[in-house]
Amino acid sequence: MKRAPEETGAEPSTLWGRIACLWAAAFAGLHFYWAVGGDVGLSVSAGPLATERPLWFVVVGLWGVGALCLLGALLAWVLARSRLRGVPALLARWLGWSASALLLARGVGVEVLLLTDTTHLDTSVSESQRAWTLALWNPWFIAGGLAFGLATLRSSRHADAAPSPTSRG
Repeated sequence: MKRAPEETGAEPSTLWGRIACLWAAAFAGLHFYWAVGGDVGLSVSAGPLATERPLWFVVVGLWGVGALCLLGALLAWVLARSRLRGVPALLARWLGWSASALLLARGVGVEVLLLTDTTHLDTSVSESQRAWTLALWNPWFIAGGLAFGLATLRSSRHADAAPSPTSRG
């Protein structure tokens, strides 16, 4: 016997927000792992920067991106759980659509560039880096972009369907 969403405490409209939140938190964790010295997967993601680790790369590229991912996780949580109205709702949705567009553009754009080799990256991108980017990193960005887009879409529909706080008795 299937349980209704009301019985489980989960609403179908929160699923994509939760997925986007987990996506962003996982990506933040990976960047923090790299920032404190971890190296698994970094060389195929960052190339020579992974071995050199200049200070700017660690501060901006690892700690900074990790912090942005935590903010993205917070945004996804807000999109999934909040009953925002007015300007805060518009801001959250605008940020959600922006995150979705940025992640999709990055994932699809780099995928197309690598597959078509229009930029002739042979000297700057190793074959291993190219393979991992095509097989893992770009699909990861595309999945995150879709999750944020669907979370934002569901948030909009959920807010439109909910009664306003002033209409309740």
